[in-house]
Amino acid sequence: MTAALASATRRPISMRAVVVGAGAFGGWTALNLVRRGAAVTLIDAWGPGNVRASSGGETRVIRATYGTRAVYTALAARALAMWREHDERFQRGFFKKTGAIWLFGGDDAFGRASAAALAAHALPHEWLSPAEAATRYPQFSYDGIGSVLYEPEAGYLLARRACEHVAERVAAEGGTVRAASAATPVRINGGPLRRIALDDGTALEADVFVFACGPWLGQLFPDVIGNRVKPTRQEVYYFGTPAGDGRFSEARLPVWVDFGERLIYGIPGNANRGFKVADDTPGAAFDPTNGSRDITREGAAAARAFLARRFPALAKAPLLGGEVCQYEASPDSHFIVDRHPGAENVWIAGGGSGHGFKMGPALGEVLAATVLGAPLPANDWSLARFKAGALPVEKWS
Repeated sequence: MTAALASATRRPISMRAVVVGAGAFGGWTALNLVRRGAAVTLIDAWGPGNVRASSGGETRVIRATYGTRAVYTALAARALAMWREHDERFQRGFFKKTGAIWLFGGDDAFGRASAAALAAHALPHEWLSPAEAATRYPQFSYDGIGSVLYEPEAGYLLARRACEHVAERVAAEGGTVRAASAATPVRINGGPLRRIALDDGTALEADVFVFACGPWLGQLFPDVIGNRVKPTRQEVYYFGTPAGDGRFSEARLPVWVDFGERLIYGIPGNANRGFKVADDTPGAAFDPTNGSRDITREGAAAARAFLARRFPALAKAPLLGGEVCQYEASPDSHFIVDRHPGAENVWIAGGGSGHGFKMGPALGEVLAATVLGAPLPANDWSLARFKAGALPVEKWS
């Protein structure tokens, strides 16, 4: 038994926990709490991996390149190990190792800082010149590219399927999973929270509560979170590759990130949905409950123009479809993981900011231990950082 699985062994703990939100943060926290002996109820309004959730959709990139923010490199390294352990144990294949290639124009400072952090955590990486990269991956046009960073241990994750499976494990290992929605806002009256009201008129009682509600955190806690978690509209596109042409499959092309004026990324293979292209730039403000999820003509045209420039052989590739998801961005793109300032038994976890999904297993491990009494590791995730006002958004996720 590995150390991670040994640490997951059930221990007798007399604690009732309610986790609100069955996405990457909430689901993995619930599973880790169950494995530590807590009596857990996991609730989600529309179910794990649903289309409205920030953790919905088919795929997400997993990589450990985070510039100077080495806390996330460390967390990603732990998460990567946990994804592998989970796949080995349950044989579900949620992690697809393809490697990741980063294409930099004139400024590769982010890549240089990332490489230093990768080296510090013994994660392999390789710098390539555009000519070297073109020999290895001729599918790209390297016009305007000055340097290339390759991260061989990276890849992508099957997001929706993983969320469903984690919830299934919560139930199978002794927890309860319910389709339910917490009434908003959550009422905190200057002491421990004893119960939460649900939209159907019932209530749930518990000793501790974890709210991992993604873009809805601001509605649940308008005073503490409010607009500090901002849902933004993100369009994703799927293009068709030529029949029988394996050049654009994950066997021959890694996950890729074009780090230029905009950060645009893609996933070859992509669970057979098509060649995925997405712009990481935060979009317009978005209502995750009722907002339209139709892709726009302008967004699709921009994606096609990029595809034609960076992948010339796909210039006329058919658009197979697209979807609208959302980021739940904090002002500085850091996570928000902290105790509610007005109730010591209430924890808030969110602000995934477009890069949180991959961290689910590791974040769940940390948060579950903290809920059960361990100190929260030193990081920049606390609510206290907002007291000085809004923080700038950096292009790094």
